[in-house]
Amino acid sequence: MSVLILGGNERMERNYKDLCKEYNCRAKVFTKTTGGMKNKIGSPDLCILFTGALSHKMLQSAEKQMKGSGTIIARCPTSSMDALRNVLEVYTR
Repeated sequence: MSVLILGGNERMERNYKDLCKEYNCRAKVFTKTTGGMKNKIGSPDLCILFTGALSHKMLQSAEKQMKGSGTIIARCPTSSMDALRNVLEVYTR
């Protein structure tokens, strides 16, 4: 399963990827807006939005791109490892 994580803490990026790997998921993490992000996102199976640490512009852009693509969108108010673990438990099992 491919997972896209938007938002969160830059220092936690490696930890997010490692946790996703434990759930047999390939993860892409974007903690802040980068140039050409629309081309890098692709079509993931699951998109996790850490809304507490995500710019409004990035949130709108992601939702617009995911609309109609069949991607599951999970919104999470916090960007902690436990929050990510809970989301992965729900959607990967």
